Amino acid sequence: MKKMLSQHTMILSMIVIVFISLSGCTLTMEKASMDMDHEMMIDVPCHQMPDGTMMGNCDETSSEALPYSQSTEGLSPALPSEVVELGDGESYDLVAKMVSKEINGNIVKMLGYNGMIPGPMLKVKQGSQVTINFTNQTDEEAMLHSHGLRLENRFDGTALVQKPVPIGGSYTYELIFPDTGIYWYHPHIREDYTQELGLYGNYFVQSEDLNYWSPVNQEVPLVLDDLMMDDEGIVSFDKEKASHTLMGRFGNVMLTNGETDWEVAVNMRDVVRFYVTNVSNARPYRLTIPGAQMKWVGGDASKVEREEFLEALILSPSERAVIEVLFETPGLFKIMNDNKEGTTELGSVTVSKLTSEMDHREAFNNARENQDVISEIDPFREYFDRPVDKTLELTMDMNMMEGMEMNMGANHKIEWEDEMKMMNQSSTSENLIWKLLDPETGKENMDIDWKFQKGDVVKIRLFNDPNSMHPMQHPIHLHGQRFLVLETNDERNTNLVWKDTTLVQTGDIVDILVEMSNPGKWMLHCHIAEHLEADMMLGFEVLDTNL
Repeated sequence: MKKMLSQHTMILSMIVIVFISLSGCTLTMEKASMDMDHEMMIDVPCHQMPDGTMMGNCDETSSEALPYSQSTEGLSPALPSEVVELGDGESYDLVAKMVSKEINGNIVKMLGYNGMIPGPMLKVKQGSQVTINFTNQTDEEAMLHSHGLRLENRFDGTALVQKPVPIGGSYTYELIFPDTGIYWYHPHIREDYTQELGLYGNYFVQSEDLNYWSPVNQEVPLVLDDLMMDDEGIVSFDKEKASHTLMGRFGNVMLTNGETDWEVAVNMRDVVRFYVTNVSNARPYRLTIPGAQMKWVGGDASKVEREEFLEALILSPSERAVIEVLFETPGLFKIMNDNKEGTTELGSVTVSKLTSEMDHREAFNNARENQDVISEIDPFREYFDRPVDKTLELTMDMNMMEGMEMNMGANHKIEWEDEMKMMNQSSTSENLIWKLLDPETGKENMDIDWKFQKGDVVKIRLFNDPNSMHPMQHPIHLHGQRFLVLETNDERNTNLVWKDTTLVQTGDIVDILVEMSNPGKWMLHCHIAEHLEADMMLGFEVLDTNL
């Protein structure tokens, strides 16, 4: 028992040393007892916490954080999302603005598109083109990134292709929609703040084929988010730097479609198709609906090759999924985030004793093989076993810790919650760097300068280093292109779907096959918002030899 306590105290001491190092401070250990209380007497120099408070031995000259205003004075209440149908060639005005919202008894400042959280769902036909007249009325520079769309790169909404839209400024985006599916839009500047506070919304791209999806009784969007709150409201953000960059902001308040108590009513025996989007900064979800039958039918950018019945679906930040659910009996059904760390309710479905006129149970029970998707993927199968073209290692660095060899925390394949709250809170975009490393050249992050030709089919290997200082999962997103996840740890994926984001769990080797179809300069990055702010991104270029 004494040996176990001694080991635990050593671990705690090491964590405190790392914690203070992250804050740019030194530590003097006066005493570390090995009793059950693990008492530590430490002299902690003054350092600033992400919420602006100062901790340690601070004098009157200590600097303070520069937080974004949290005032709700004069702000209109946030509105629920609406569906807006746009025809080919039509224009739409989209305004990012500050709003107020009541969450768990607190009136807090948030951000919304056209005053809505989520922003309006823009419903368009596959192959159409629309114009978005974007205006920024928030308190931060902005861009509009249309996540997952294979559009012209000058309208991708990143620093690679446009200048930020200043506060009070506007910008016109011309969008095209070549692929069916559920996509979303959000900022690409200080996502850790702007996206977290409500700047997100969906595009719903409908196929011209009326039988693209199976028949259902209802179609329902599910936008999953979380917020980090305390007794006074949303935990504040620093204007100068992102915080919580070690693991990202794991919120303690769940939002579904912008609400803490979201619910929907359906009839007995109804089949409901849910279009699910994870817009959380860092949180992965393991989605379940106990007592109902769930079928996975689509992913980021297409249907799956073969529909699958599932008990649960894992969805990382920025991923989408299309699921169909049969509610056979009346009652109350809970939509849950159910993982090894616990179970949290996300929303509820009330099923009445009434039945709908149309009965779609037979179609639901038939797990379709989607020959159109299989045929679309067929030309790429010759590349499945080719050698890897490019490799990226996912790792990290911390300032003031060069040369130290330590692994902070256990190696979990997925970290479902913030397991290192004190260290995570103290980590910032100034003292921690997340890395995409090209082992072939030794270059990392934005120093990587990959170039491809339009029409190239490129096999990229993603290796999540389990020996980095703090290994954790990373949702890796490619802009402007689509890809197939071929295999994980040498195990071939037998049910393909077109993707733009894939979750790379700790220690995993994931091979993806990218169709370089869209010329221009694009980004590849981790979609944990705080990891992006901590430099985990690179730029690549697809050249068009015909120009």
